[in-house]
Amino acid sequence: MKELSVTGESPDESKQVQSSTGPTQAPPETEEASEVKAPSETEEPTRPKAPQAPEAPSAPKAKAKAGAGASPAWAASPRPSTADDARADDGIPADPRRSLSAGTTGRKPASDGAKAPAESESRQTPRWAAGGTDSAAEATAVLPALGAAADAGADTARTPSTAERHPAPATAPSGDGPRPAARKPDRQAAVKPAQAPTPARETAPVPPVAPPRPPAAGSSGPKAAERPTAVPRPAITARPGTAPGTQPGAGQPEQRPGPPIDLLAQLTNTPAPPQTPMRSAARRFKIWGPVAGVLAVGVVTAQMVRPLPQPTLALEGSASYTFQGGFSVPWPDHGQSAAKVVGAGSLGTSGEQKPVPTASVAKVMTAYVILKGHPLKKGESGEQITLDAQAEADSAKKDESRVPLKAGQRFTQEQMLQMLMIPSGNNVARQLARWDAGSEDAFAEKMNKVARELGMKDTVYTDPSGFLESTRSTAADQLKLAEAVMQNDVFRQVVRMPSATIPGLEKPIYNNNALLTTQPGTAGIKTGSTTPAGGALMWAAYRTVDGKDQLILGVTMDQRSPGGDSNAHLKRALDNTQKVIAGIRDGLVSATVVKKGQVVGYVDDGLDGRTPLVATADLKSAGWPGLKPTFTLADGGRAVPHEAKAGTEVGVLTVGDGPGAAKVPVALQKDLSEPGFGSKLVRLG
Repeated sequence: MKELSVTGESPDESKQVQSSTGPTQAPPETEEASEVKAPSETEEPTRPKAPQAPEAPSAPKAKAKAGAGASPAWAASPRPSTADDARADDGIPADPRRSLSAGTTGRKPASDGAKAPAESESRQTPRWAAGGTDSAAEATAVLPALGAAADAGADTARTPSTAERHPAPATAPSGDGPRPAARKPDRQAAVKPAQAPTPARETAPVPPVAPPRPPAAGSSGPKAAERPTAVPRPAITARPGTAPGTQPGAGQPEQRPGPPIDLLAQLTNTPAPPQTPMRSAARRFKIWGPVAGVLAVGVVTAQMVRPLPQPTLALEGSASYTFQGGFSVPWPDHGQSAAKVVGAGSLGTSGEQKPVPTASVAKVMTAYVILKGHPLKKGESGEQITLDAQAEADSAKKDESRVPLKAGQRFTQEQMLQMLMIPSGNNVARQLARWDAGSEDAFAEKMNKVARELGMKDTVYTDPSGFLESTRSTAADQLKLAEAVMQNDVFRQVVRMPSATIPGLEKPIYNNNALLTTQPGTAGIKTGSTTPAGGALMWAAYRTVDGKDQLILGVTMDQRSPGGDSNAHLKRALDNTQKVIAGIRDGLVSATVVKKGQVVGYVDDGLDGRTPLVATADLKSAGWPGLKPTFTLADGGRAVPHEAKAGTEVGVLTVGDGPGAAKVPVALQKDLSEPGFGSKLVRLG
């Protein structure tokens, strides 16, 4: 309803009043001012826009219309009576913002002339309205405080009703009576809609702006240059603990939660204690202490339940022995030789160990390959072998050792081995090669393969008989072959035979190794002689020591006679070998190398725990003066226990090497126990 219309009032002057008190605090004096709405209960709150400075008012139109004595419209409008009038009557200063709306001159209403003087006297004009500099500064200080109070009330703001948003204008009084007091606006109605809390951010302080002086009587209003600008309201910082009303949106930074101790301080309304090195260390201990405890328990448990390492046996430094006295082998003065006592140790070598032609000694490898491919047990004859035409043709060669054979004859495997080793038939060696591998070259490849398996690094076989000069080896390599082949019972039986009678042959066959009949204890093995190779002999002999036969093996090669005859070379090899066999047999003795109860080793539990081991009996071994036999401790095929009583046999001590080595059981000197808690805990492997 537009009933109030004051002559000479300009809309710009009404806007001036609003600018002086802030856009949300101006009293609804005109219809334009009363149209400022607050959000209703049904309207959806929208995101408030940033406050903008009010537009500068334009030049007042009343300056052109009104005369020199005309009063401004805001001074002529009646002022409704409010409770502030009573405070003004009692000497309490009125709200400066309401003074801005009501004007600086108090006039009594026309209807109440009796009280007009009293009100005129009691109403005081604010000091800033009087135009003083101090008054302007005081008013400037009051405005931010009032704005902050209004913001504080925004937390409990309510939606104003229709009557509050559009109050009915009062009837303009006639005459020059005083303007009614401006109605105090509802503070809650002026509050803006609830906003989402903004992040706590301090803004730069805004310099205070002095409110403008009210226009003097007779003037239509301040000039455009003198009109006040809007006073920026202080920024409102987010208060801890205030729940946000809306989610962060565009232009509003996302709030991240602070450290746990700061959140706890907000909940308890207690400030977080200052951080010190001691508090930081204590907090780390509280956080990581339980974690470290759990890890420690896990590590301890894992160490306790882990499988224990398998105990092993190890030799003690006291497990050694040296045979007393002096001894030397009567080696040949030329060529090369090697010898050993199987089970006791090596007697050494003589001469340069370089590959030389082997002559018929190569037939030992031929017999070994045949027995590996077609094994025979003691008393067995083996397969039947049919001779071919090549075997018959080779038997006619006058420059080779041979056995008279005819194509189509059938002999057993044992008989063929006898004809191979006793009279050293080259034609028999070639026939066995073709029977086993299909050809002599293929069989030679098999011979070389076995040689590599035995560790014969300086040996090359190019034919099964050794007649070719390209078949070469050393005495040390042939000694390895002798030890391997003499483990076969059928082979040992054949090579010890001075002669043999084989059905199908015209006459008996005789062994070329004369030592079998002239040297006691000789047991073969194979002779060989050619012009390129000279005389050679792989030999075996026995010596009984403390009721046990000791096998002595040796090889003599590259033995030459001044005459240059192959038979003379062989005789020289036999003579020199006889001296070697006799000297070794005479030098063999027996000695107690280990005594009962002697600590020879210990059980290692794998965690630095050691339990001593002792020999269960005296141990004697054959040897020769100056020999230091090899000591070996093994479990004897049984796993070493983690726990056992004292006296339990847990291994075997071996003195020497090979099949004939001396052996004695070993037992625990004291109880064997599992590793303790500390050993289990600190183990790494």
